[in-house]
Amino acid sequence: MTTTPIPTPTATPPDILRCAYMDIVVTDLARSRAFYVDVLGLVVTEESDTEIYLRSFEEFIHHNLVLRQGPVAAVAAMAFRVRAPEDVGLAEAWYQELGCRTERRINGFAKGVGDSVRVEDPLGFPYEFFYSVDHVERLAWRYDLQGPGALVRLDHFNQVTPDVGLGRGYLEDLGFRVTEDIQDEDGVTYAAWMRRKDTVHDTALTGGDGPRMHHIAFSTHEKHNIIYICDKLGALRMSDVIERGPGRHGVSNAFYLYLRDPDGHRVEIYTQDYYTGDPDNPVVTWDVHDNQRRDWWGNAVVPSWYTDASLVLDLDGNPQPVMARTESSEMAVTVGADGFSYTRKNDVEHGFKLGNTL
Repeated sequence: MTTTPIPTPTATPPDILRCAYMDIVVTDLARSRAFYVDVLGLVVTEESDTEIYLRSFEEFIHHNLVLRQGPVAAVAAMAFRVRAPEDVGLAEAWYQELGCRTERRINGFAKGVGDSVRVEDPLGFPYEFFYSVDHVERLAWRYDLQGPGALVRLDHFNQVTPDVGLGRGYLEDLGFRVTEDIQDEDGVTYAAWMRRKDTVHDTALTGGDGPRMHHIAFSTHEKHNIIYICDKLGALRMSDVIERGPGRHGVSNAFYLYLRDPDGHRVEIYTQDYYTGDPDNPVVTWDVHDNQRRDWWGNAVVPSWYTDASLVLDLDGNPQPVMARTESSEMAVTVGADGFSYTRKNDVEHGFKLGNTL
């Protein structure tokens, strides 16, 4: 990965449609299957003794999540679908001009996916770009299979990187648009939300030690589906997998719940953000000290949500080294003796929800 400015390639970038799937390594495939299938209800497209291919109920492509048995829990790829077959070659050329390592496989890296290219991007993340993919039954109308907590779509990824501004510029060159960000009065950027489809994001950049994966997010139709998931986890005596929420984000305005899988990979259950598809859609900038940016109701963010994230792998399957963030951390400037947050800016009466409450 680089810490120097990333040049803008002269090559044409690929036309990215959306985030499409994540390929993750898990250390106990049976335990992971129980979590993602038996508890969360994702649909099994196919499986073997070493890997499981899962999808959401409204998906028509082969999978949204791959679970692979391996020695170290990590993310092997964050995959995006492109608009046409030739865009795979455009992605390969674009990253090669940047000097990034690339690997192309005509028959794909995962079952059900055809011609694909994987890259080690300038930030150290393993990205994949593909068009060709097997179609499967879309189960949107199969209410006999869906439960009250049905996960209907893959919504986004979230990446932890030391320099959000650096990553933001590179992703804008790749064709992503910023919808929201968090900054301070000195112009330090703590997070940015980047989209290709017409929602708040397909991926987000969170400032921190990286490259690491913060979370993968699946959507439900409505808020009550998330409440049901919480009730189900309570009934199963699995409430300890709930890391944060349920609540409503300030950023994105979405209702959320964060869970941790058996390996600690973070999964967000997410619903009801807003449309961003107009070309002049305005960027929403949040003050890092606004106590409602991360939770609209002002509830405190648990420290693990800021500090914990999953390793990512290089193209050889080895964990990428993690580099420290040198700019201020969001947790440090908002929590504890050296940080502050407000509910009403310049209001000396803070109420009972102080920003330094954990």
